[in-house]
Amino acid sequence: MKQVMLYCRAGFEKECAGEIQDKATQLEVFGFPRVVKNAGYVLFECYQEGDADKLIKDIDFQALIFSRQMFAVAAELSDLPTEDRISPILSELGEFEDFPLCGDIRVETPDTNEAKELLKFCRKFTVPLRQAMRGKGLLTAKDNAKRPVLHVCFVKSGHCYVGYSYSNNNSKFFMGIPRLKFPADAPSRSTLKLEEAFHVFIPREEWDERLASGMWAVDLGACPGGWTYQLVKRSMFVHAIDNGMMADSLMETGQVKHHMVDGFKFEPPRKNVTWLVCDMIEKPSRVAQLMGEWIISGWAKEAIFNLKLPMKGRYDEVLQDIENLKIFLKDNNVKFRLQAKHLYHDREEITVHVQTLKTISPH
Repeated sequence: MKQVMLYCRAGFEKECAGEIQDKATQLEVFGFPRVVKNAGYVLFECYQEGDADKLIKDIDFQALIFSRQMFAVAAELSDLPTEDRISPILSELGEFEDFPLCGDIRVETPDTNEAKELLKFCRKFTVPLRQAMRGKGLLTAKDNAKRPVLHVCFVKSGHCYVGYSYSNNNSKFFMGIPRLKFPADAPSRSTLKLEEAFHVFIPREEWDERLASGMWAVDLGACPGGWTYQLVKRSMFVHAIDNGMMADSLMETGQVKHHMVDGFKFEPPRKNVTWLVCDMIEKPSRVAQLMGEWIISGWAKEAIFNLKLPMKGRYDEVLQDIENLKIFLKDNNVKFRLQAKHLYHDREEITVHVQTLKTISPH
């Protein structure tokens, strides 16, 4: 297998391609990305047979910013007959001796307006294909979350890529997108950005401990309260920092203190803040620096923030800002975990999560 498929937001194929190229080069896997503008995916062509499996095993999926999903491609099938698409897929996979026994199947499309029209078909097609795959011994008799995931990605109605990802190194979401419903009582749609970040960055089994009721949080650039809403919903208390007005519904909860000050100048009155969140429209380098200052001052234990992307050089800007933040934290003896992702609900921005693990005292 020589190809890796990566899903991304349409229009960000170049950034996704740059990232997979960098990661492959670091692993001394050589190849090149095939990019079609606004396709919603990138295909990375390896020169050596078997290197696709190496990439999906050795690249830490969580470390990819612009990729929503990654899988090794075993076969590309085009001109599938409408009366029987299943037989050619089974026949093609049957020729691979090293194709792994999978525990789940996802029939997907790239996230584009054209491909979305195929989604209805994909859902219908999944049931008969799953049964046929089980009959051929390509899928376990029952879903098995520890086995690899079998992916069938239709880019057009008769054209698909078939492959697999490792369940411990992929996105657990269909198409790499958490399905979230906009809460009717939320002040703005931006609330979904923070909710998605919680799903992507924080394991569900740790929510009770890390997103606990009674915690204090600070929301920089809070107005009208989309992100504050997510914190209040989890029974936290919030310092909402913004010169604009907050939604009355949030203020009426008694859980929000509204400070009409500049987010770059606010200092929490007490050092009991667990969460810092920030969705300010500012230069990304400035926001990253501010987040670093909060973390090294011990003003917050975890932070989720957006970095707005420039029109040009988006990938380079992101790498630079994140690298500068990492250096800043390391220079100040902060042990941390950092994740960054171009989330489904992000547009021209990425979302970053920093968790402090412990501070190392200087000798």
